[in-house]
Amino acid sequence: MRQFFTIAVNAFMELIRQPIFLLLMTGSVLFEIFLAVPYYFAFGDEPKLVENSVLAVMLLSGLFGAVLSASSSLAREIRSGTALAVLSKPVGRAQFLLAKFAGLAAALTVLTYVNMIGVLLASRMAFDAYGKTDLPAIGIFGGGILLAYALAGFSNFFLRRPFVSDAVFAMLVFTTLAEFLQMESLGTVATVNWNLLPAGILILFALWILAAVALACSTRFDTIPTLAICSAIFLIGLMSDYIYSQAGGKIEGHAPLWASTLYTVLPNWQLFWLADAIETGKNTFQWAYVCKAFAYAVCYAGAALAVGTALFEERELS
Repeated sequence: MRQFFTIAVNAFMELIRQPIFLLLMTGSVLFEIFLAVPYYFAFGDEPKLVENSVLAVMLLSGLFGAVLSASSSLAREIRSGTALAVLSKPVGRAQFLLAKFAGLAAALTVLTYVNMIGVLLASRMAFDAYGKTDLPAIGIFGGGILLAYALAGFSNFFLRRPFVSDAVFAMLVFTTLAEFLQMESLGTVATVNWNLLPAGILILFALWILAAVALACSTRFDTIPTLAICSAIFLIGLMSDYIYSQAGGKIEGHAPLWASTLYTVLPNWQLFWLADAIETGKNTFQWAYVCKAFAYAVCYAGAALAVGTALFEERELS
């Protein structure tokens, strides 16, 4: 168990020390805030438009983060020989792969948490045609990000600590404080659409599934092939309901074997995208569905990791 924990922690720290991880985190959360700034003139649906857009940014940034992090965590170590050095110790391949997934899932959770703060803030800042941009909120949140970068720069220059990982941890703290301070000082807790919180958790479950698939692909392929395979799985998974219904799946006993197999094997991403079901200002979201989605994510990620373990066991590392 100690080996598993050590490998998972090292994988997590290695991922958050990647500059692309920090750039992805900062760029996505700032773009989410930016989406709540312009005038849209959507005939009263401006908040819904902003909320759907920021959830889409969270999903896309997580998808890129999952694939790039999986390739960086496993494929690069296989290519450089680091994996062979670790496996020469009393560590099994299955344990090594599962520990890598644990570190990858933790890194994606950190990325999603910061994006979730931006989503909640954007939902509070969204306004209709008669409103205006919330400049104090932008100033407080932007100041939190600047303080995070300044603190990381200070620790890097004077204490010789790694800049990227310190900036990531500092962003976790300062974005949370910025969100809390502006809600308390401006009295805007009630204006936040808290239905977006379980919707963001569902997106995190989808990212865990894609991370497991990307990690399984990384046992045999490098970054670009893994990205291509995961993109294809993501796109086809978005259309799985449509393909299954067109093949007669909605009528019992009329779906061909290939359609049923494809519908079972591919992840149904629509199960994790419920932005259209969220009604602004109404608490209609059922947390029981989140629990069911978590069970689905655990089962699918477990199946993907089982396939990845089988592929990794047969991989020649020398």
